[in-house]
Amino acid sequence: MMWTREEAQKLAERILSLSRFPECTVTLAASEQANVRFANNGITTAGFVLERSVTVTSTRDGRSGTAQTTETDPAGLEAVVRRSEELAALAPPNPEHMPPLGPQEYPETGKYDEATARARSPEMVPHIAAVIEAARKNNLVAAGFFLRSATVRAVANKNKLFGYNRSADARLTTTMRTPDGTSSGWAGQPSLRIAEIRGSEIAARAIDKCLRWRKAERLEPGAYTVVLEPTAVGDLVGRMGFAMDARAAEEGRSFLSKKGGGTRLGEKLFAEFVTLRSDPFDPRLPALPWTGELLPSRRIVWVENGVVRNLVYTRYWAAKTGKEPTGFPGSLVMEGGEGSVEDLIRQTERGLLVTRFWYIRIVNPQTLQFTGLTRDGLFVIENGKVSRPVRNLRFNDSPVRLLQNAQRAGRPERVQGAEGGSLVVPPLVSTGFQFTSVSDAV
Repeated sequence: MMWTREEAQKLAERILSLSRFPECTVTLAASEQANVRFANNGITTAGFVLERSVTVTSTRDGRSGTAQTTETDPAGLEAVVRRSEELAALAPPNPEHMPPLGPQEYPETGKYDEATARARSPEMVPHIAAVIEAARKNNLVAAGFFLRSATVRAVANKNKLFGYNRSADARLTTTMRTPDGTSSGWAGQPSLRIAEIRGSEIAARAIDKCLRWRKAERLEPGAYTVVLEPTAVGDLVGRMGFAMDARAAEEGRSFLSKKGGGTRLGEKLFAEFVTLRSDPFDPRLPALPWTGELLPSRRIVWVENGVVRNLVYTRYWAAKTGKEPTGFPGSLVMEGGEGSVEDLIRQTERGLLVTRFWYIRIVNPQTLQFTGLTRDGLFVIENGKVSRPVRNLRFNDSPVRLLQNAQRAGRPERVQGAEGGSLVVPPLVSTGFQFTSVSDAV
């Protein structure tokens, strides 16, 4: 089911040999997932999912067509190649088409954990049992999801480019609720090594939030100092990656555009301690060794000590402007300090503690303004202590302003939000965060 490097290369070469077009790119993907879902203090489903796909893109005279199949027999491979060529014939020429890359040296970007890749219910259920047992002891109702995955990806083209990567990952999340549904708490943990996940610790955090958030009071919306837990920071900062695009900045469509023309590259836009980089070699994060345009992945510092150091250049825009292509950020890492969330709370005279955000949607792409809701634990901080729970609030603000107004950062950790990708970020204190309305939702 999961292709070895030799099997993937042989299959890709077979597909490329069927192509009649001057340009052809093949992408192979195989994944194996084991999952256990639980709700109402009991396991509801256990699944094991195997998936494989072959994607072919054929190009001639700047016209490209892409087709995908799950069939890897000779007839299926012939059909998907022909379909991609038929679609290319129908497509208009792409004036920004770039010629295919030749052979690339793709780096080793992560350590593959065999135990994670092989884990099934026997390795996962004990942690879920610990979560459910803790919920019952506290008269709470637990729900959540434990997922482990193993993935193989390979790319190849007619110019003798070939890349192969395999990865494994795991994560456990849970939401605790009171039986009457009036209070909730959430906690989760992603890890490249399933052995590092601790169900009892995740349960303890979620239970603490749920019990403390009971009888939440109404708080008037407005601008508040916030202490954001790492997951909440990741929910927002993770959306900055695609906003670093050089073309959008140079064409006046970005927060990085300068009035009157040009970009804000080299300007200090954020707090002194804000450093944001993409790092495919960070041992905490899974990463592909190639970018979306099949360039080798590499470390790039986007923001250093508050200063914008690099912008994202696609191959086309880099060629047009005489710059080096970068690809879009992956494996985002925001540096921080050594303190915990509790340390940041102790240093905050008055503010709000936010567990995480939910249902985040874009409002203004040019300013990178988003709206969304707090969820699973929102608390008032007074004189360095969490004093009382308050109802959820809707925010209208931007990760740009969040990092501009940032005051302190704690110890970074890997997080995975409900709607975003995985990244490494610290807990953060920021001033003037805009909340616009109260939500009665739990």
